[in-house]
Amino acid sequence: MQTTTEQKPWYRVRMVWLIIAFPIVSVTMGMTILYFAITTYDGLVVDDYYQQGKNINLTLHRDKAALAHGLESTLDIDYPQHLLKVRLKAAHLAVLPARIQVSFLHTTRAGYDRVVVLEQQRPGEYQTVLPDLVQGHWNLQIEAGDWRLVGLLATPGDTQVRIQPTPVS
Repeated sequence: MQTTTEQKPWYRVRMVWLIIAFPIVSVTMGMTILYFAITTYDGLVVDDYYQQGKNINLTLHRDKAALAHGLESTLDIDYPQHLLKVRLKAAHLAVLPARIQVSFLHTTRAGYDRVVVLEQQRPGEYQTVLPDLVQGHWNLQIEAGDWRLVGLLATPGDTQVRIQPTPVS
C-alpha cells in the first residue's frame, strides 16, 4: 500500500502569507508614522523648561497689574469684513496706551498663533484688520506696558468677547 502526499506550492499555503504579512504591515505602518512625524509640526515641546518656569512670575505680575488698573476690555469681531475692534476701559489708569497688542493663541497648535498691533482710533477704542483664524478655540491676550488681559474665543461663533482681569493669588 502506497500513499502519496501531494504538496502544494508555497504561495498556496496560508501560513506562509501570515508570516509574510506581519513584516509588511509593520514596515508600512512605520513608514506612515515617519511621514506624519516629518511633515507635521505640533509645536508643543518647549526647549527651556526652567526659563519658562521663571517667566510665570512675570506673567502673574502683569495679571495683577491689570487688576490694579481696573482694566476691562470688549472685543468686537466682524468676520465678513475682517475687522477687529477693541474697547478698553481703565478705572485707575490715567492714560490708555496709544497701541495695544492682541495675541490669538491657538489652544493646541502654536503654528496657528497670530499677533496684531492695534492703534488707538479714539480714546479707549482700537481697530485693525482681523487676521485669518482657523475654526476652533483660541486663548486671547491683550497687552501693553506692564499689564495683560486674558480671555477665550471660539471661532467662527463668537462675535463679541468681554475680558476682565482674573484675581491672582
